[in-house]
Amino acid sequence: MRIKVINGPNINMLGVREPDLYGKTGYAELVDEIKKHGERLGVYVEVFQSNHEGALVDEIQACYGLFDGIVINPGAYTHTSIAILDAIKAVSIPTVEVHISDVDSREEFRKISYVRAACVATIKGHGINGYLEAMDLLFKEYGK
Repeated sequence: MRIKVINGPNINMLGVREPDLYGKTGYAELVDEIKKHGERLGVYVEVFQSNHEGALVDEIQACYGLFDGIVINPGAYTHTSIAILDAIKAVSIPTVEVHISDVDSREEFRKISYVRAACVATIKGHGINGYLEAMDLLFKEYGK
């Protein structure tokens, strides 16, 4: 199985950005944990991050025919990007939406997710472990 983990804007600032909401784990540590978990599962994992919406759309499209699952934390684009929603729909790859914080307990606008409509599941409020849970879900349900 091949899983692509895609991170949106400001995820590269983990450990610095609002540690009370997002924790003290830095982005490099997150990537390391994701890769180690992929090894434990016996799956190939690639991780990508961009602060640019178009780059995220391009990365989702590049997964077509190459990856069996996507884990995506679109960051703030969760609440604004129809383009990311459409890209996920276009590739038809099982996708799990992940949020480090519990977006439903935050500002009203954060309760709206455009991408959720194209995802097989959403994991929110579990910190960086949410990424590992998403990988587990994809492996269990769609693993080869």
